Amino acid sequence: MKKIFAAIVAASMVMAICAGCGAKDKVEEVASDAKQTAEEVKEEVEEAVADDGETIKIGIVAGVTGPTAVYGVAAQDGMLLAFDEINANGGILGKQVEVIKYDDKGDATESCNAFNKLDGDGVCAVLGPITSGVCAAVAPIANDVGLVMLTATGTADTLTTADDYVFRACFADSYQGKKAAQFAAQELGVKDVAIIYASGDAYSAGCCDAFEAAAEEYGLNIVAKEGSATTDDTDFSAQLTTIANSGAEALFAPYYYNAVGPYIVPQAREAGFTGPIIGADGYDGTLTTMIEDKSIYNDIYFTNHYSPEDPSDTVQNFVKNFSDEYGTDYLNAFSALGYDAAYMLAQAIEEAGTTDRAAIRDAIAGINFSGVTGSFTLDETGTPLKSVPIITFKDGEQVFYTMLEN
Repeated sequence: MKKIFAAIVAASMVMAICAGCGAKDKVEEVASDAKQTAEEVKEEVEEAVADDGETIKIGIVAGVTGPTAVYGVAAQDGMLLAFDEINANGGILGKQVEVIKYDDKGDATESCNAFNKLDGDGVCAVLGPITSGVCAAVAPIANDVGLVMLTATGTADTLTTADDYVFRACFADSYQGKKAAQFAAQELGVKDVAIIYASGDAYSAGCCDAFEAAAEEYGLNIVAKEGSATTDDTDFSAQLTTIANSGAEALFAPYYYNAVGPYIVPQAREAGFTGPIIGADGYDGTLTTMIEDKSIYNDIYFTNHYSPEDPSDTVQNFVKNFSDEYGTDYLNAFSALGYDAAYMLAQAIEEAGTTDRAAIRDAIAGINFSGVTGSFTLDETGTPLKSVPIITFKDGEQVFYTMLEN
């Protein structure tokens, strides 16, 4: 700042001397140089102001209460564990991370309000929100105010586009929907499949569209397609009866755990459908919503972001550290993604060398990252492509089944 001030003073003195001598041309030349210097000074001052705090403020928006709290708590705990480790190792840019977090209750309006509060709080970036529908509401605000929004878990394809402020640590719905179709054809060896999905939910509809688009590529026949209005419905018996009578060998049902455990799986079995049921990452958490008879959840498979059975040091260190701090109730893919998202953001800020929001955006675009959920480079839209673990249930336990490579 002393150098900046000296440059301004020197320029002003030269202008004054030249003006006194009546050297008009020289005055104009110096004035032009002074204007350029002032613009450079303004940029340096803005950057200095961004970095003059004693801590680095980072926001978290997560639904730790509400209908998808299992996801929100897990993701936020993963983020907080990461920041605890980062602070213990010296912080970011030599400063401690100050986390400012808000509970959006899994609601889009609440999430928008929380994001606006964080903007006013002066954070340099925001982790979250959690689910795709909520993320979709917040993304336009992030772009309008120029504040990085890094969702750990929002998978809807439309959330991220090129040259904006929205990024993610997870793969997109189109990717996991395609992988689910690949799994049905190549691993389960089925031909005739059915689909049930929530037409009014971005996540469920996105997975459905991708699965259906990939079906022809993998030689699958869609023999029945049924829908519900939302993922919050509780009675799917009519749709599942139609599917059970369709001759389908397998069912693709992209819903969240709060519908899968207590409603979709029991009602599918009650309707007479005995084949495998395939889902997406929203099945993570189903263990908390299963009914008493755990055997009905055998032959259920879903795409996910990591497996705690991965023997790598990175994964096993995370599993141990998370379990020691928070127990195992929320040790799932959402906690792993939250953990990775926090480290991704820390890496981007370090690479930017500043907490300037635009600089962070530029640093995270195309970042090369290696973490618990894989090693990857973000594509032009800010989305990674990764290997996809397939997880299954066995007598009420969640176990790794196979890995589909990228």
